[in-house]
Amino acid sequence: MSTSPTALPGGTWTLGDHTVTRFGYGAMQLAGPWVLGPPADRDGALAVLREAVDRGITHIDTSDAYGPRITNELIREALHPYPESLLIATKVGANRDAQGGWPTARRPADLRQQVHDNLRSLGVDTLDLVNMRMGDAQGPQPGPITEAFETLVELHRDGLIRHLGVSNVTAEQVAEARTVAPVVCVQNMYNLAHRHDDQLIEQLAVDGVAYVPYFPLGGFSPVRSAALSAVAARTGATPKSVALAWLLRRSPNVLLIPGTSKVAHLRENIVGAGLALSDQDLAELDREDRAPVVANDPSDPPRH
Repeated sequence: MSTSPTALPGGTWTLGDHTVTRFGYGAMQLAGPWVLGPPADRDGALAVLREAVDRGITHIDTSDAYGPRITNELIREALHPYPESLLIATKVGANRDAQGGWPTARRPADLRQQVHDNLRSLGVDTLDLVNMRMGDAQGPQPGPITEAFETLVELHRDGLIRHLGVSNVTAEQVAEARTVAPVVCVQNMYNLAHRHDDQLIEQLAVDGVAYVPYFPLGGFSPVRSAALSAVAARTGATPKSVALAWLLRRSPNVLLIPGTSKVAHLRENIVGAGLALSDQDLAELDREDRAPVVANDPSDPPRH
């Protein structure tokens, strides 16, 4: 039995012309180690996707570069034909190499090819949302975004993309992209210990633009925070639950896409994000000295 979207933590947000649950699902972890190759448990991967939709989640984040193609093919196998309520967001701007790296690919021909690859692997005629990824494994990198973004705008005009977003970007690149075409979301790394986009989130909220934090729990290196541990101990919750609940309380335009390859973990994340934090809890978390923790970009395999 499906859960109503309004029953999920955080309620809903409107992305362009599509209302989605603020609690979404990120599909990156469905691929194999280092986001390469098939999952060890294919049936489990299909099950977690179906569970997400059955729970009422209407926002799934993916990329044809995950695997590559693996997560998109799993999404298609598990969920196609897609419910009208479901929005699938993908991203372009990087390819995969034989060593598992993520070389940038932003020439117009590269971007067009990536869009068509996503269309084919997801089995759709139009992509709901495409994020233009600009940074690299070290995070956002300064530089112009207009040329790359204009290519996506052309594909939008051709009817191949419904909505446009940007990922792994600086605030200046966000502003530049918005002079070219409407941007419905910004996807950057952000969590309790990585607060560099605080001002950007506030600006986007005023303008009705969603902010989608990747690595909401710290990525390959979990968020470490004395305040997080203290609030978790006081509330009897896990640090992960506190971190997710804090993000939903951070701003109404924040949309969560925590990823997992296990149904049990998905259920735990949903419950955890619904944790009620008191004003005291929030004040303690916001007073924390926010020294950055070591965590990789989701496009960068963990270093050993």
